[in-house]
Amino acid sequence: MEQRRSTSGSQQGRPRKKVDNPYLGTDYSMQISPGYRMRRTKREWKPLEDRSCTDLPWFLLFTVFCVGMGSIFGFTIATGGAARLVFGYDSYGNTCGQRNEQIEGVRLSGLDQTDKKYVFFLDPCNIDIVQRKIKSMALCVSVCPDEELKTYQDLKRFAVHNGSELCSYELAGHKYPSLPERFDKCPKLPVPPSKSLPVFNRCTPVDISCYAKFAEAVVTFVSDNSVLHRLIAGVMASKVIIVGLCLLALVLSMILMVIIRYISAVLVWIFTATVVLGSLAGTSILWWMYIDYRLTVNKTLSKETEDAKEEAEMSRDNAQVLLVYAIAATVFTVILLLLMLFMRKRVALTIALFHVAGKVFIHLPLLTLQPFCTFLALLLFWFYWSLVLLFLGTTGNPVQNEETGLTEFRLTGPLQYMTWYHAVGLIWISEFILACQQMTVAGAVVTYYFTRDKNKLPVTPILSSSLRLMRYHLGTVAKGSFIITLVKIPRLFLMYVHNQLKGKENACARCMLKTCICCLWCLEKCLNYLNQNAYAATAINSTSFCTSARDAFVILVENALRVAAINAVGDFVLFLGKILIVTSTAFAGVLLLNYQRDYAEWVLPLIIVCLFAFLVAHCFLSMFEIVVDVLFLCFAIDTKYNDGTPGREFYMDKALMEFVENSRKLERVAERGRSRPTEVVSVEGAEMKPMAPGTSSA
Repeated sequence: MEQRRSTSGSQQGRPRKKVDNPYLGTDYSMQISPGYRMRRTKREWKPLEDRSCTDLPWFLLFTVFCVGMGSIFGFTIATGGAARLVFGYDSYGNTCGQRNEQIEGVRLSGLDQTDKKYVFFLDPCNIDIVQRKIKSMALCVSVCPDEELKTYQDLKRFAVHNGSELCSYELAGHKYPSLPERFDKCPKLPVPPSKSLPVFNRCTPVDISCYAKFAEAVVTFVSDNSVLHRLIAGVMASKVIIVGLCLLALVLSMILMVIIRYISAVLVWIFTATVVLGSLAGTSILWWMYIDYRLTVNKTLSKETEDAKEEAEMSRDNAQVLLVYAIAATVFTVILLLLMLFMRKRVALTIALFHVAGKVFIHLPLLTLQPFCTFLALLLFWFYWSLVLLFLGTTGNPVQNEETGLTEFRLTGPLQYMTWYHAVGLIWISEFILACQQMTVAGAVVTYYFTRDKNKLPVTPILSSSLRLMRYHLGTVAKGSFIITLVKIPRLFLMYVHNQLKGKENACARCMLKTCICCLWCLEKCLNYLNQNAYAATAINSTSFCTSARDAFVILVENALRVAAINAVGDFVLFLGKILIVTSTAFAGVLLLNYQRDYAEWVLPLIIVCLFAFLVAHCFLSMFEIVVDVLFLCFAIDTKYNDGTPGREFYMDKALMEFVENSRKLERVAERGRSRPTEVVSVEGAEMKPMAPGTSSA
C-alpha cells in the first residue's frame, strides 16, 4: 500500500507525458487525481487506412427524400397528369385519345375521345404572355386541318369529308353556317393550316407568324425583323464553324490544365507586378490631381473678382475630396505592399501547388472527364425534373376558370405543397451531384498525394474514389449539400421577392433586400469552400462531415495567410486562363468567319462561341481549382504532422519539398540573425546588453 501511495504521489509531481506519432499530433496525458488519468488526444490523421460509413442517418434521410421525389412522379402518372400532358385535353376536362369519366359540374365531360387524338385550339394565336399559355378553347379532333379554311362553309365541308368537327361538341357539323353560336364556339376565321407535333398531339399552325407578338415579347432586344433574320442566317451558315470552334475551346481547356504548371510562375508575377504598379500609379495620379487643384486654387485667389472667389471655393472643396481619396489610396497601397512583402513566400507556394496540380492531371487523366460526367448527370436530372414539373402542371382537381370558363387542372389543398417539395429537390439534388464530383476528385487527389511511390497508384484512382464514395460517404455528401440548400433557398426567395417588388418598394427596403441577398451569397461561398475541404478531410480520414469540417477549419485557420495567397493569386491566374481561352477562340472565330463580308452576321456566332468557350473553361479550370485546394490541405497536414525525419517522412512532391527546404533555409538564416549578440549601445551613461535567457523585463 505504501509503495502504491508513493508511486501515486510521485506521479502527482511529474509533468504531463508527451508522445509523438508520425500521424498524430502531440498526445498529452493530464493528471486529474491520484490513481485516475484522463487522456486527451488530438485528431488522428491516418491517410487511406481505415474506412467506415459516415453520416449514415443523412444517407437514409436523403434516400427517403428521393423516394418522395419519385412518389411525386408516380402520383402524376396515376392521376392522369402525365397522360393529359402527352395526349392533351380539351376545355371540358376530356383527355384526347381515350375514354373519360364524367366530371361533376362540368358539362360535356366524360366523352369517349378514343378516335379524337389531337388537340385543336380555336384561336391558337390568343396567347397569355404573362402566364405563358394559350387562352383559347381547346377541342379534341380526329384530324388537324391541313389547308386554310376561310369560311364556315369550308368548316362544314371539312367536318363532313374528314369526320373532324372543329366547333364545340354540341354543334352539328352540317349546320355550322346557319348556327348563331358559330361566332363564339367555332374557330376564328380564317383557320390556318396546321400539323400535329411529333410527340405532343397538338395541332400547331404551319405558319408561325401568328406568334410574332409572343416572339416580340421574348426577343425584346431585336426591333427589326430583318436584323433578326440576318443574325439567324449567319448562325445557320456558320454552324459547322461554330461546332469546330466549340471543340477548339474544349481542347484548349484540356491542354491548359496540363501546361498551366509551366506558365503559372509567369502569370503570378505578372499579376503581382500589375497590382503593385496599378496601385502605385493610381495613388500618384490622385496626389498629382490634388496638387494641381491646390495650384489652381492659389492662382484663383490672387484674383479679386466675385467669379474668381466662387471658382476658388469650388476648387477648394474638390481639393479636399481629392485629398481624402489620395490618403485612402496611399493607405491602401501601403497595406498592399506590406501584404505582398509578407506573402511573397506564400506566392511561391501557390506556384508550387500549380506545378504539382499539373502533374496530377498527367497521372490521373480521367480527371478531365469529370466535368463531362457531372454535366451529363445534371442534364439528365434537370430533364427529369422539368418533365415532372410539366406533369404537375396538368395534375390535380378540375377547376373552372372564372375568366374564360374553361376547365383546368390545379393542385389544391395539401397537394399544392408537392410543387414546393419538387423545387427543394431541384436545389438539393443538384448540389448533391456537384458535391459528389468534389468528393470524387478529392478522393483521387488524396490517393495521389499520400502514395509515396507514384508507380504503385491504383489503375483507375478516379473509379476507386467513386466506389469509396458510393460505399462509404454518400451520407456525408448529402449532409454537406443540404447545408448549402438551407442557405440557397432563402437567397433565392429574397431574389424572387426583390424582382416582384421592383419599382414598388422604397429605397431603404431595396437596400436591405440587396444586403441580405449579398450576405447570403457570401455565406454560401464560404460554406462551399469549407464543404470542399471537409470532403477532402473525409477522403483522408473517413470521418463524419462535422468532424471533417472542424478538422479542415482548424488546418485552414492555422494557414490563413497561405489560404489567402492561394485564393487571391490562384483565382486570378485561373481567371487569366479563362480569358486566354475565350480570346484565343474568338480570334480563331474571326479568322474563320472572315469569308463572310456581312460583318453583322458575325455577331451571334461569335457570342455563342465565346459563351461556350467561357463555360467550358470555367468547368475545367474549376476542376483545376478543386485539385489545388485539395493539394494544399494535404500539404498542410503533411507539414504539420511530418518533419522529414526517419519514421516521419514527407509524402509531398519534389516541387513542394523544394519549397519547404527553401522556407527552412530562410528560417535558419533569420534564427542566426536573431541569435547574434547585439552591439553595446551607451545612452546617457546607461549600458544596454542582450537580455539573458530566462529573464524578463519588468
